[in-house]
Amino acid sequence: MANEFFAECGNGIALTLTPGESGVLKVIADGDVIYDKSLEDNKHPDLNRVKEMRAALKSKLK
Repeated sequence: MANEFFAECGNGIALTLTPGESGVLKVIADGDVIYDKSLEDNKHPDLNRVKEMRAALKSKLK
Protein backbone atom coordinates (compact mmCIF):
# COMPACT_ATOMS: atom_id res chain seq x y z
CA MET A 1 0.00 0.00 0.00
CA ALA A 2 2.90 2.36 0.70
CA ASN A 3 3.97 1.93 -2.93
CA GLU A 4 0.50 2.98 -4.06
CA PHE A 5 0.74 6.15 -2.00
CA PHE A 6 4.17 7.00 -3.37
CA ALA A 7 2.91 6.32 -6.91
CA GLU A 8 0.09 8.82 -6.38
CA CYS A 9 1.95 11.49 -4.41
CA GLY A 10 5.58 11.11 -5.47
CA ASN A 11 8.05 12.71 -3.10
CA GLY A 12 5.38 15.06 -1.78
CA ILE A 13 4.43 12.60 0.93
CA ALA A 14 6.24 11.28 4.00
CA LEU A 15 5.14 7.95 5.42
CA THR A 16 5.70 6.61 8.89
CA LEU A 17 5.04 2.93 9.52
CA THR A 18 4.62 2.10 13.18
CA PRO A 19 4.13 -1.48 14.37
CA GLY A 20 0.94 -2.02 16.32
CA GLU A 21 -0.77 -4.84 18.15
CA SER A 22 -3.60 -7.04 16.90
CA GLY A 23 -3.27 -6.02 13.25
CA VAL A 24 -3.78 -2.29 13.74
CA LEU A 25 -3.87 -0.44 10.43
CA LYS A 26 -4.54 3.29 10.25
CA VAL A 27 -3.83 5.90 7.60
CA ILE A 28 -3.84 9.45 8.93
CA ALA A 29 -3.04 12.55 6.88
CA ASP A 30 -2.82 16.02 8.40
CA GLY A 31 -4.70 14.74 11.45
CA ASP A 32 -7.58 13.33 9.38
CA VAL A 33 -8.25 9.59 9.51
CA ILE A 34 -8.22 8.32 5.94
CA TYR A 35 -8.52 4.66 6.93
CA ASP A 36 -8.90 2.79 10.21
CA LYS A 37 -9.20 -0.97 9.97
CA SER A 38 -11.03 -1.16 13.30
CA LEU A 39 -13.78 1.09 11.92
CA GLU A 40 -14.17 -0.95 8.73
CA ASP A 41 -15.10 -4.36 10.20
CA ASN A 42 -11.40 -5.26 10.65
CA LYS A 43 -11.09 -5.81 6.89
CA HIS A 44 -7.92 -5.02 5.01
CA PRO A 45 -8.53 -2.47 2.26
CA ASP A 46 -9.37 -3.86 -1.17
CA LEU A 47 -8.14 -2.28 -4.39
CA ASN A 48 -11.06 0.15 -4.62
CA ARG A 49 -10.50 1.30 -1.03
CA VAL A 50 -6.78 1.82 -1.69
CA LYS A 51 -7.70 3.95 -4.71
CA GLU A 52 -9.99 6.04 -2.49
CA MET A 53 -7.16 6.52 0.00
CA ARG A 54 -4.75 7.50 -2.79
CA ALA A 55 -7.22 10.14 -3.99
CA ALA A 56 -7.71 11.47 -0.46
CA LEU A 57 -3.95 11.77 0.04
CA LYS A 58 -3.50 13.48 -3.31
CA SER A 59 -6.20 16.03 -2.46
CA LYS A 60 -4.29 16.87 0.73
CA LEU A 61 -1.25 17.83 -1.35
CA LYS A 62 -3.07 20.45 -3.41
